[in-house]
Amino acid sequence: MTALVRPGASPRAVGRRSTTRLMRHLRRAGLVSRTVLAVRMSGLIVIGLLLVALTIWRPNDVSWGLYCPLVVLAGMFLSPRPFLIVCAVYSLCLLLTGFMVRGWSTVQVVTLGAVGLTMVLMYARTRSRERLGVQGSDGDDMLVNLRDQLTSLADVETLPTGWHVEHWIQSAYGDKFSGDFAVSSMSPDGESLEIVLVDLAGKGAGVGTIALLFSGAFGGLLGQVDPQRLLPAANSYLLRQGWSEGFATAVHMSLHLPSGRFTVGTAGHPGPVHFVAGSGQWRAIDPTGGPALGVIEEAAYPREAAVLARGDALVLYTDGVIESPGHDLALGVDRMVGAAEAMVQRGLHGGARRLCAAAKAGETDDRAVVMIWRD
Repeated sequence: MTALVRPGASPRAVGRRSTTRLMRHLRRAGLVSRTVLAVRMSGLIVIGLLLVALTIWRPNDVSWGLYCPLVVLAGMFLSPRPFLIVCAVYSLCLLLTGFMVRGWSTVQVVTLGAVGLTMVLMYARTRSRERLGVQGSDGDDMLVNLRDQLTSLADVETLPTGWHVEHWIQSAYGDKFSGDFAVSSMSPDGESLEIVLVDLAGKGAGVGTIALLFSGAFGGLLGQVDPQRLLPAANSYLLRQGWSEGFATAVHMSLHLPSGRFTVGTAGHPGPVHFVAGSGQWRAIDPTGGPALGVIEEAAYPREAAVLARGDALVLYTDGVIESPGHDLALGVDRMVGAAEAMVQRGLHGGARRLCAAAKAGETDDRAVVMIWRD
């Protein structure tokens, strides 16, 4: 059969395309994944058999504990059924070795127990990965990518000269996921910036999946609906989900960069604080606001307008930044404003992180701060 070559296409390019098509068909048929699985299983089993031979040949120099890292590798790269096959082979290898060396010392018995415990733990790991629908370390990579995507939703890549935006999110007890998240959107013409800061019911890893879903919803709404309709649309979305802890508080800011004019709306959330350079004072923006998202259908969310002039700053925050056991929230706001005021003299760069670190709630609650300022 003669291959047809398009004018201008080199035989090497045709060969690469043919190889790519072949690999695509193999993946669709599942042959690539099955081949990789067979190679992994075979390699681990061969290594186990080699350990048997080495142990019989030099019983005093080869430890049974070498099976533990092999079991860990099998648990990382195999699905449950192949993992059980490998573990069965290893168990037979250990029993065979025990009988061949003629004797079960205390050290061998303890090591055998450690290998068995490692098998049980790694089997539980493979089962959890099977529930996720991926094998080996792919599940970890997927979760890391999702977490990084959630964090990057608040990033603002380009801003006009003189404008600055920082955000910092600190999860409770150092968890990798947080119930607090921020999402930003810049208009195609670079003149309008929208930022929403959300505090979900719950904290840490327990609300990680909900945070991923809800942040995606906000990412689709920001810049696509009028700022007046954003919080009502988010409220409707959350009500439709029917989550057991399906409510959240939020503050949304829409800023016109050339003029500095902005509007703020809140949903059961503390209002931001605004530093007015002309007076050198901080003032709390406390719009009437509306109820938390996901609580009341067709709720109204009024907004307040102001101007961010040169030298001004705006701080959005979650209640974890101002809460402290046994104290009123107003006191927490005053304490946060005092810390922010001290930063104005030294420069606001890094201020979002410092405000989160100074929160009296400490590691017991998620904390998030978004700072916008203008030179």
